[in-house]
Amino acid sequence: MSSGEIEFGANDRLTDLTFGQSIGRSTPDVEHERAVAIFDVLEKNNFRPVGDDVVEGPYKLKLSVIDNKLVLDITLDDDSEVATHILSLGPFRRIVRDYFMICESYYEAIKTASTTQIETIDMARRGVHNEGSETLMQRLDGKVAVDFDTARRLFTLVCVLHWKG
Repeated sequence: MSSGEIEFGANDRLTDLTFGQSIGRSTPDVEHERAVAIFDVLEKNNFRPVGDDVVEGPYKLKLSVIDNKLVLDITLDDDSEVATHILSLGPFRRIVRDYFMICESYYEAIKTASTTQIETIDMARRGVHNEGSETLMQRLDGKVAVDFDTARRLFTLVCVLHWKG
């Protein structure tokens, strides 16, 4: 069953999202972007681990990067373990690089470009962001069910993890 076919219940959601020690602290700008991205995910999400033995949520998620892999540690609100999934960051490298380049172009365009040019760049930015979100959904398939909006918000976090500031 793909994520698109799943009906999410009231407890199929994240109530907490943190970063593991492997992420470390960064510049104030990066820390702010991380906080905003976490807020956006927690504000509205549909998230449910997949499997016959998975207990009902809500869930907590801790993201870490270990050996160039994204580690998702999923627990219940009482911190009891649910699942740990490890995803290679390789499939995201090009998308994240493209996303950063387009974002840079967008921020430069805001200063001097016409409205039409800005809108064109923004459409391209959203397209790359959607591609990253779809890639994340594919990588999570069979592990964690999320809707597209939640995948978009989580992909933003993957990007923020790569941002050096």
